[in-house]
Amino acid sequence: MQQKIYYIIFTIVFGLILISSSLFSVDQRQSAVVFQFGEAVRTIENPGLNIKIPFIQNVEFFDKRLLDVEVEAKELTAADGKRVIVDAYAKFQINNPVMFYKTVHDYQGVKIRLTRNLESSMRKVIGKISLSSLLSQERSNVMLNILNQVNGEAKSFGIDVVDVRILRADLPKENSAAIYRRMQTAREKEATQIRAEGQEESVRIRSKADKESKIILAKAYRDAQIIKGDGDEKAAKIYNSAYSVDPEFYKFYRSLLVYKNSLKNENTNFVISPDAEVLKYLNLTK
Repeated sequence: MQQKIYYIIFTIVFGLILISSSLFSVDQRQSAVVFQFGEAVRTIENPGLNIKIPFIQNVEFFDKRLLDVEVEAKELTAADGKRVIVDAYAKFQINNPVMFYKTVHDYQGVKIRLTRNLESSMRKVIGKISLSSLLSQERSNVMLNILNQVNGEAKSFGIDVVDVRILRADLPKENSAAIYRRMQTAREKEATQIRAEGQEESVRIRSKADKESKIILAKAYRDAQIIKGDGDEKAAKIYNSAYSVDPEFYKFYRSLLVYKNSLKNENTNFVISPDAEVLKYLNLTK
């Protein structure tokens, strides 16, 4: 009787162990691969409870979230021969769990491979550009080129690198002061050239404006002289017409104009003979 009880207890315990070994749960943040004798037989992407053959099949879990690796600061040489200290990081996601497991096995394995790949790509890309490009707005293009190179190899071990960022790009201490001085000199030279070009353009514009103003004034003077000439011609015609109608009255009118213009100032003195023609119409004795 006692042996039978032991047998029942053993059967229940064994059954529980068998059931627990057959069931496994996949979290929504994970994917799972079922292996049988070292070969992948099933990949599970959806969360939930799943079954495997106990003692024959085993399960490996892989994180579906974005993971990252960071490269420690490295001293690299740009295309212009200048040295720069750069550190960066990459974000990646496992997109082929089976390939990932067979090539790098786990996170530590991929960290080693991806870090080495990232360092190599940084060295190649930065070695083809100038230091000023790396320190300017072109840095985004530099990071994109590094990303493309990294992804070329990363796909071979089942991951997709989605982002590469340069965290820091500093000059070595011994070179910083000299490089900054050269950059400042170059900027000052560029500013001087821009100011000189601006001054030259200003002189050109003023010269053009002066030339145009002289042309306008000359044209206006010419038009004024033409108008004046036309007026003088018309006045002469009017005078001639008046003279032909009544010569004596015309002489009298012209004499009055002479008197008017000559005697504007009360202190004006004239030394003229009483018989002068100009006083003809002022001779009261006649």
